[in-house]
Amino acid sequence: MEMHQIRYFLAVADQLNFTKAAEKCNVSQPSLTRAIKLLEEELGGLLFHRERANTHLSELGTMVQPHLQQIYDESHQAKRLAKDFAGLKKTILKLGIMCTIAPDQIIDLIGSIQRHHPGVELQLSDANAWDLQERLIEGALEVAIYCIPGQEPDPRLHVMPLFREQIVIAINPGHRLAKQQTIRVKDLDGECYIHRMNCEFAGYADKAFQQQQVTCKPVYWSDRDDWTLAMIASGLGWGFMPKHSVNHPGVAGIPITEPEFWREVHLATVRGRPHSPAVGALVREAMRVQWFGEPAIVSRRRELPVVAKAPPAAGRKPQRVAAG
Repeated sequence: MEMHQIRYFLAVADQLNFTKAAEKCNVSQPSLTRAIKLLEEELGGLLFHRERANTHLSELGTMVQPHLQQIYDESHQAKRLAKDFAGLKKTILKLGIMCTIAPDQIIDLIGSIQRHHPGVELQLSDANAWDLQERLIEGALEVAIYCIPGQEPDPRLHVMPLFREQIVIAINPGHRLAKQQTIRVKDLDGECYIHRMNCEFAGYADKAFQQQQVTCKPVYWSDRDDWTLAMIASGLGWGFMPKHSVNHPGVAGIPITEPEFWREVHLATVRGRPHSPAVGALVREAMRVQWFGEPAIVSRRRELPVVAKAPPAAGRKPQRVAAG
């Protein structure tokens, strides 16, 4: 059964005249008649009774008409959706964003997509870096923005480096270390701290603390940065946070040294997976917007991949008490 046969059948059913139906379909009458005949052979009976000026549907024709109409309508709807999808008139994009990236750090990208591609409907998910990577690989997400420090790149992924950000010690301004320009790892020995359960440095920063025999006491565990900042502001302990996430009036952010810690955040997709046009739009906007006043790292390096190279990968490290 061909779609043009269904179209010709519906035209005859509407006009009840083969000549008018052929004109409506912009086809010769013999071609239309042959198509209807082939459809009748496939369905096993006459679809029309032709009685001079009284062409009308047969019982079989009456029975199949609503079903063929539904097939025809759904076919056109599918074509319209595909056209809108390709033209970014109505496309859903499933984007995952690491929950340790503060909203105001990503809002420029989201706003740029809305302005330049209003047909793209963003479905945003926030989670920790390990969960985002797993969901990206499994196909639950099309794109993810995250990082996992200290891991080898996962060969299944492409990444596009977006920005680097220093990690600081978030501390109450009244704390004994708050007047220092920098805070060394060894300065934190014996201090109470607030553990960020979703910190992507969990299990990685521990090594620097262990090497210097620095031990800190966790007094509060939270998977929300706003709660972490509130606890720090109340003087309960220090936190290990990205510089631009320290946005509480009662909290100061002081660079940590010996060693320093930095994170490089990437836009990641799965290598070799077919991507919707919306993914390409997202990549273009990620190149267009400024990240903390600078272009994306990949553009500064003059690397312009279609979707990118691979973020640090692999297994989630156990959370410990040295940093997070």
